[in-house]
Amino acid sequence: MKRILFPFFAFFILFSCKKAEVVEQEKTVDTVNVPVVEKETPGEMPADEADFKNDFDILRATSYRTWENENPATSLTKNWADLYEKNGRFYLGKADFKIENGYDECAGDSTRIINSATKTLLFIDLPELKSGEIKSLKMDRNKIWPNEKITLTFNGTEYVLRGEGEVLASEKVINDDGKEEFFQNVKNYKLYISTKNTPEKLLLQEASFNDTFVELLFAGDIDRDGKLDFIFGANRDYEEERVILFLSSKAEPGSNVKKVAEIAIQFDC
Repeated sequence: MKRILFPFFAFFILFSCKKAEVVEQEKTVDTVNVPVVEKETPGEMPADEADFKNDFDILRATSYRTWENENPATSLTKNWADLYEKNGRFYLGKADFKIENGYDECAGDSTRIINSATKTLLFIDLPELKSGEIKSLKMDRNKIWPNEKITLTFNGTEYVLRGEGEVLASEKVINDDGKEEFFQNVKNYKLYISTKNTPEKLLLQEASFNDTFVELLFAGDIDRDGKLDFIFGANRDYEEERVILFLSSKAEPGSNVKKVAEIAIQFDC
């Protein structure tokens, strides 16, 4: 990420430079009056990351290093579901891919590369998922900074995502699309979710970031239960690609979604 101009210490509301037609209305709210909701006690917070175990596996279409004679790419089969984007819409289909050999100069070792025939967002090892177009939202913004909130409306339900955390600094940067945007250096970040009928609950938290931040990659109905599912990018370091999947059909009573799978891919030297 290329930094330009000068850093300054302030809070900013960040809007994505992308605009797209929505499948259903998405309402972005920066300061709104939201009814007071019940917050979680510490005992209700998500388990420590070290204790988390996937309900099933997920993969990205990318390069994977071999570790202790095992490579994640080799687990992918044609029976996996492929969540992919085509012409601005999302679909589920059977995985269509090739695995090739590669070489990682940083690690000085061979790799396995998953090359997908589609524009894959995520491969999902969950046979119960049905193929076809997925109803989804297209957001004008994908970051929820501390002291910000957004409201996503889906099938008549408003989902409020609210960020908390300490902003250490803010600066202007050039994003991956070559456009200028504000970026904040954040620690002790927490992201909460609530609806009118469910209390606010902690969705995810990160103690620190190294030139990265949490991004909402997808909001739509992957499991076809009429409720929103989420995919977040949660890279903790610029040399990591980490993706987390939340499904509504796996949620406990009183919750909107459950964290069901994550994958963290390292490409540090």
